[in-house]
Amino acid sequence: MPASLRKLKQMAIFMGLFSSGGCIVMYNLMQKGFARTQYYQQALEQLNSNPDALEVLGAPPLKVHNIRLTDGSNHVDTERAQIKLPVSGTKSAGHLCIKAEMDHSHQRWCLQDVTLKLQDGQNIPVFHSPMGSIGVQEG
Repeated sequence: MPASLRKLKQMAIFMGLFSSGGCIVMYNLMQKGFARTQYYQQALEQLNSNPDALEVLGAPPLKVHNIRLTDGSNHVDTERAQIKLPVSGTKSAGHLCIKAEMDHSHQRWCLQDVTLKLQDGQNIPVFHSPMGSIGVQEG
């Protein structure tokens, strides 16, 4: 094998490994970014303060899994956030479905609805805003 072909092969392998490593780093940064958001933290606080939901899951321990970034139902923009957060306990598993809206007057996210949707089809309301929608203007 000519030396130049061997160098190209080594460079291709190196670039493949380098690109894969970069993807893994970006994936982890995105997951950490979600975990730091107000609506994510508030929704988990609501779940942890709901004894019925925790009992059905078999928590503690409550395990919070990574958000599926390719799931089309996960959507966040400057006005609204809607995510499905996978959670599990010792008895059951499901998704914590979180809906929140940005309150621009106070520069904070406000939870609108949090529902635990279990794999067996059962839905457990965890939180619903008594104020309803804060009236986000469509642009």
